[in-house]
Amino acid sequence: MGVNNKNAQDNIQLKGNKKPLQVLHISKKDTQKKSQHIDNEQTNSQEEIKKENIAIKPQIIKNDSVKENDSNENTEDFDISKQDSTKHDLNRPLNFSEQNTDFQLERTVDDFDFDESAFLEALNANEPIGATGETISGKVIAIESDGLYVDIGGKAPGYMPKKECGLGVITNFKEKFSIGLEMEVLVIKEQNADGMVTVSARALILRQSWEKVSCASKNGELINVLINGFNRGGLTCDVDGLRGFIPRSQLEDGQDYQSFVGKTLKVAFLEVNPESRKLVLSEKKALLVSKLTSLELGQLIEGEVLAVKPYGFFIDLGGASGLLHQSSLTNGSIRSLREVFREGEMIKALISEIDLEKGRIGLNTALLENSAGELIIDKQKVMQEAAERALKTKSLFDKKEQDK
Repeated sequence: MGVNNKNAQDNIQLKGNKKPLQVLHISKKDTQKKSQHIDNEQTNSQEEIKKENIAIKPQIIKNDSVKENDSNENTEDFDISKQDSTKHDLNRPLNFSEQNTDFQLERTVDDFDFDESAFLEALNANEPIGATGETISGKVIAIESDGLYVDIGGKAPGYMPKKECGLGVITNFKEKFSIGLEMEVLVIKEQNADGMVTVSARALILRQSWEKVSCASKNGELINVLINGFNRGGLTCDVDGLRGFIPRSQLEDGQDYQSFVGKTLKVAFLEVNPESRKLVLSEKKALLVSKLTSLELGQLIEGEVLAVKPYGFFIDLGGASGLLHQSSLTNGSIRSLREVFREGEMIKALISEIDLEKGRIGLNTALLENSAGELIIDKQKVMQEAAERALKTKSLFDKKEQDK
């Protein structure tokens, strides 16, 4: 027999804003009566719905201008028998995976839309002019006491501080620069909040100077410099606005090196490094390069063996030394370099390489052989016929010169 506690809800204490728990009536008789009552209500409601549907059945209006199709276009009346299935479908949760409907989003063009070309044109119009390190041509449009303004074609002019207008101290600033003067400048600082960039003529001159001396060094060129100072390590000079240094060890006479201040010396480039701003010059190398410029590829020379190294021989060429590498010694196999030449011995060799930048001369005796290893077997014969054999190799070096 079931228990019916009608006051169960009153005995439950409410906590916070939570709703009180409801206790179900488990009386079997009450349950049966309640279910019968619910069934009766549902039956009555369905009958009422049917009556309403019959009473308000819509009237079908046909258009005479449209031809009727008996098979496909007949208007169907509302079927009341489908009421239960429709109600069941409404209570069932929707399953979108069963639907195969394609949704297409239609894009409408309004007054704010523009094509890709217009978009790129808008970007280019707002793109800043003058990235750091860029060279730009401009025109002076204003001069002030601490600098000047250059029109570089941007939204705002470029500003050049007075110290960036050239090398050294500029005394006649307003006389040197006039309104409308065209000049090339280097951007050293990108634009600020006002769209203005900082430009420099001095930085551009220094960049061009580094490019010039780097090219001269690779070509083995010699330059004349005016000595303008000295320190404990050597002499200082100016090379196209760059500070050059000549170590005492690279002077032909470094004993009284302070006496060279105010004099002109002919020097060669020993080290050129724009990144570290290091420019080292040498008077000794200039003498060597002068000797090298008088030599040609394929030329037969005669010199004394100065030293024997594990990798080859150093040959004195009268003011310069050449390297006869073991790979260029003979086409045969040897056990020791000393079984071919010794220190103090006079030999003949062909000039196979001239590196003016590094001041190196490469020599070759293998090209004088008529057969592999002949220099080891009959060295005296090879040396005696060296002049005649050198003529046969001239075409090889001529071709090498053309390929450069």
